[in-house]
Amino acid sequence: MSDLPTAAAGTSKDAGRPLLELVDVEAGYGRAALVLRGLTVRVPAASIVCLVGPNGAGKSTVLKVASGMLTPRSGKILVDGKDVTRNGAQDMIKAGLSHVLQGHSVFKEMTVAENVGLGAYTVRDKAVIAERTDFVKTLFPIVAERWGDLAGALSGGQQKQVEFARSLMVSPKVVLLDEPSMGLDPKRTSAMFEQVVRMRDAGIAVLLVEQNARRALETADIGCVLDLGRVHITGPAPELLADPRLGELYLGGRPSTSSSTSAPASAGSGATS
Repeated sequence: MSDLPTAAAGTSKDAGRPLLELVDVEAGYGRAALVLRGLTVRVPAASIVCLVGPNGAGKSTVLKVASGMLTPRSGKILVDGKDVTRNGAQDMIKAGLSHVLQGHSVFKEMTVAENVGLGAYTVRDKAVIAERTDFVKTLFPIVAERWGDLAGALSGGQQKQVEFARSLMVSPKVVLLDEPSMGLDPKRTSAMFEQVVRMRDAGIAVLLVEQNARRALETADIGCVLDLGRVHITGPAPELLADPRLGELYLGGRPSTSSSTSAPASAGSGATS
């Protein structure tokens, strides 16, 4: 979209290389069984990649591993080709990843400006902060309109835009979004997905986890279907939406006329079996 600002920092130096790669990742919590079992996901520059699948498939765990909140037991994490597997959360931010968690995380008794400004707490250059502030205010007009208002006075959908804006203040290469439609009504959910597209169109890659699988795939460029900690299906999102077996198994569609109930074969190199 020509009227959108461009996030130059979100563009890979090598257009043929994914900005974020999780390769053969195994991860879990404490001594419990593995949640991710050899998972591979790749996020190209300026794209939306969505992870869908049943509860317990490991979708949110993927984001926690990617953002450094959970260290994988094996496998690799690469950001723009650099191995960052053992980085903690703070170092992942420096590497170019920003994580928007489930639910609402605005500070309701602080203004929109103060909430957004918290995203730049590691930045010392006032000129850089001003440039990034202008960028997010242009990208999310409601943030500019409500700049001086208390965040708690905003609707749920508007608060989500404040969270998006705050996440972009570190000028990330990839934004990780965990269930951004949670708690939003259908109208605000549609508006939220439009904002995700605006981020993509501004040159920012997005790795999206969503329970609203059909709507997420309608928005995404690439879809990955997770089950039992692995990517079982991956490919262009429109192709996944059109596959009747996927609709039967994961999207609540009509049962397929096929007698087989197995998942479709992998559609791309990012899948593992």
